[in-house]
This record gives sequence, C-alpha cells and structure tokens, in this order.
Amino acid sequence: MTQSPPPDGPRMGPTRISTLVVTALAAAAAAWLLISSFYYSQLPPLPWLPVVTLAGLAVLEAYAAINTRGRIERRPGRDPVNPLMVARFVVLAKASALVGAIFTGFYAGLTGWLFVQTTRAAGEDRPAAVAGVLASVALVVAALWLERSCRIPDRPEDEHEPDDRETRPGRR
Repeated sequence: MTQSPPPDGPRMGPTRISTLVVTALAAAAAAWLLISSFYYSQLPPLPWLPVVTLAGLAVLEAYAAINTRGRIERRPGRDPVNPLMVARFVVLAKASALVGAIFTGFYAGLTGWLFVQTTRAAGEDRPAAVAGVLASVALVVAALWLERSCRIPDRPEDEHEPDDRETRPGRR
C-alpha cells in the first residue's frame, strides 16, 4: 500500500536568491584557490566555448520564458500549454539557475585573480573571463525569468473563493 505525502510535506518552491549568492561565493573562493595554485604550471589559455554555451543557454531559456508566459496567459495565436512541459521547464530553470550561479562564482573568482596578476598570459585570459561572468549572470537571470514565467497567474474568480487552508483543522 502506498502512502501519500502529508499535506504539509516537502514542496518545491521558488529558487531563493540567497542560495544562489552563497553558491556563487563558494565557487568564487574555490576558483581563486584553484587558479592561484595551477594557473602558470598546468592550464592552457582560457577557452571561449563555455562562454558561448552559457550565453546560448541563456538565450534559449529567455525565449522559453517569453513563449511559455504567452501560452499560460492564453494570448491569441498561441497554443495551450502542456502542463508536463511547464513542469519540465521549472526543473530546467531551477537547475540552470544553480549551474549559472556556480559558473558566475567561478568566473568571478577567476576574473578577480586575473586582474590582480600583471602577466601577459593573465591579460590574454581576461576578456574570456569577463565574458564568462556576463554569460553566467545572463543564464541565472534567464533561468529565474523562466521559473517565474511558469507560474499560473491569479484568476479574478479565485479572489472570491474561501481559502481552504484557513479552514483546515490544525492550521493557524
């Protein structure tokens, strides 16, 4: 026999900005420590492929946010939204926000370290590092926008219905 979770059990809520900030700060600290240990001995020039990938994901998620919001609001000319697709977009948005925060922190730590160094190699890697910070921040913003776009808007008739949570026993 399967049991259903309690009504006040764990739920998936909106992504917390504080979680993303703490994640980015931890990644920045780790990047600073790693890059200061291995930069001159073992690392090749900083590649542009991750920057392009992060920027591409940000653009795709921003497009998905615009499209999904229009479909949820049932704007003219838009097909109805598939609820399972919205759930998938929410999971994608939450994961992308966290990954974007990790990359933002990593690239920020790397960029900070590169601007402290005065070598030619550090100077050549600065543009890719700064672009990485910008692309990562764009991914976080697009992911949070997509997550917000997947919310169901309040309907006017919902305001007049009593909230069953207030009348449920054991609730304050």
